[in-house]
Amino acid sequence: MTTQTVLYIIIAIIISILLAVFMYGYKTKFSKSTKWIYGSLRFVTIFSVLLLLINPVFRTETFSLIKPKLPILIDNSESISELNQTVNVSDFIKSLKSNKDLNKKFELSFYTFGNEFKINDSLTFNEKNTNISEALKLTNQLFKDEVAPTILITDGNQTLGNNYEFSSINFKNNIYPLVIGDSTKYLDLKIEQLNTNRYAFLKNNFPVEIILVYQGSKNITSQFEVKKGTTTVYKETIEFTKNDKTKILKFTLPASSVGFEKYTAQINPITEEKNTINNSKQFVVEVIDQSTNVLIVSDIVHPDIGAIKRAIESNEQRKVTIKKPFEALSIVNDHQLIILYQPNRSFTNIYSEINKLNKNTLVFTGQQTDWYFLNNIQDNYIKEVTNQSENVVGILNKNYSAFVINDIDFSDYRPLKTLFGPLDIVVPYDNLLGQSIDGFETETSLLATTELNGSRNAIFDGEGIWKWRAQSFIESKNYNEFDIFFGKVIQYLASNKRRSRLEVSYENFYYNNKSIQISAQYFDKNFVFNSNANLSILITDSDSKQSFEYPLLLNENYYEIDLSNLKAGEYVFKVSVNDEIILTKNGAFTILDFNVEQQFLNPDVTKLSRVATNTKGKYFFISDSFLLIDTLIKDDRFMQVEISKEKIEPLIEWRYLLGLIILSLSIEWFLRKYNGLI
Repeated sequence: MTTQTVLYIIIAIIISILLAVFMYGYKTKFSKSTKWIYGSLRFVTIFSVLLLLINPVFRTETFSLIKPKLPILIDNSESISELNQTVNVSDFIKSLKSNKDLNKKFELSFYTFGNEFKINDSLTFNEKNTNISEALKLTNQLFKDEVAPTILITDGNQTLGNNYEFSSINFKNNIYPLVIGDSTKYLDLKIEQLNTNRYAFLKNNFPVEIILVYQGSKNITSQFEVKKGTTTVYKETIEFTKNDKTKILKFTLPASSVGFEKYTAQINPITEEKNTINNSKQFVVEVIDQSTNVLIVSDIVHPDIGAIKRAIESNEQRKVTIKKPFEALSIVNDHQLIILYQPNRSFTNIYSEINKLNKNTLVFTGQQTDWYFLNNIQDNYIKEVTNQSENVVGILNKNYSAFVINDIDFSDYRPLKTLFGPLDIVVPYDNLLGQSIDGFETETSLLATTELNGSRNAIFDGEGIWKWRAQSFIESKNYNEFDIFFGKVIQYLASNKRRSRLEVSYENFYYNNKSIQISAQYFDKNFVFNSNANLSILITDSDSKQSFEYPLLLNENYYEIDLSNLKAGEYVFKVSVNDEIILTKNGAFTILDFNVEQQFLNPDVTKLSRVATNTKGKYFFISDSFLLIDTLIKDDRFMQVEISKEKIEPLIEWRYLLGLIILSLSIEWFLRKYNGLI
């Protein structure tokens, strides 16, 4: 309190005494004891009221010690168990928790990483992948404003994510890698990489590329072979030396029958090898007897055309041909889908041929589209002709029901160009993408599909779709998100198969280290998506004949199930709508056995040491884990910080003083009433 406030309080005391004496001590006939009682009560009341008016401020200061944080990141992937280090890691975690000096100096927190980064609840060492870069990124965000040296317990072998060595450069705290595994180099042969097509055409040869890697110092010879079942379809003798440790094999295999062909590639192990799991890899090729042929017709050169072609041909079952209108006329009937890019009057004969053959179409319109021509040549949609253009952003319709769509947030993608004015679709249609202009969503379609007279058609009223594919690459480092979305549009338009009320989407084969998902859509009799249905899937193992039944869970506009817990093998399934017994869909898929975590023989000491150097930390081996604990305890950079906190509290917020005023007035009133003075 200030001197001025103290002076005010003294004056308030004096005033309260004088008023109390005046009221009960001056010329009153009360007894001496009664005067003192009444006077004291009145003094308390008056002084308390004056004290509230003065409202002095009280300041209190508290001190607390803040410990530095010590996040511990634990590799929970299968590679730790493959290196026989689960006991060592578990024992080290126990030693951290039980070390009194360490816990006195630091506030410990434990996290695990594998497929995902999460707070540690238990160690299983059974996750199929390792994402160290994601773990470091999220830890950096959690402790960015705090002193938090980080212990990284891992073998350093990453199977997902960006290069964690470069990610560590921006890490704000020191990293102390604890290297798991034996750094001794053993002789090893392995298949480093296998590249092949997912699809092949009947009676054609499909290419296979194999990268073989040898780790050792002496000259060796081994046999490489590819088997289909028990039959060897390719064989080659491979020689390695201490100076020639990598071999790249390129060969072709025949696609002799329609369906799935399962192969095993293997480099035969030698006696000194410690890890033989990485000597073989399985792969599957689907042999088909025909491909989907798509014809792009355009009278102009535009980057959109290249982006469309690449997106379509990302699926090897599809082949794209690009022609001018006069060149395309004779080959229209050879293609299942005709893409018309920004039509003008030169497309007159093409439209006549399409109508005659009842072909499916996808029309792209933009700033160079001749809408006078387009409005007259077809009857599905119409647009007022203007010479002005505008920017439009795509808005995904999550209730689109023609096929299962991916939830891509196109609203964050770059805007496309289109001619000013609404697109009026005059036939029944399904809106796949809506338009947003300057942040306001319109009722006009950007991409819409129709089904009329046995043909499927679509219109995309926007120019510059190449920007979307490029942005997909910028955000996810690949084109998959955009290509999968666009591929589903092409798959739907290229087929005339009658629409079913139950549609099931799945892959024909999966690798068991990837997500295994099956999705389905169920429609009522008016083909409106039913979000209240009860769908289930019955899965049968083709080898053991054992069956499992699971419910499919609703996810916005489709139902899905994750089957990542299934082991490698061949399975058949049946999806059923439990409310309608007649509605079922059957299918089959294969899960290939490939565990990337089993491919590593040694920890990546070199990369982990560079991570420590980048962050001014230090790396240790699991055998020297006690040195890591000792280093952290003795490091003067990580000290507890004393923080003072001042609390300012005005007296007017003190409720007890108000209670005291009420109490003193109440007692005075009661005594006066009791003595007949009121």
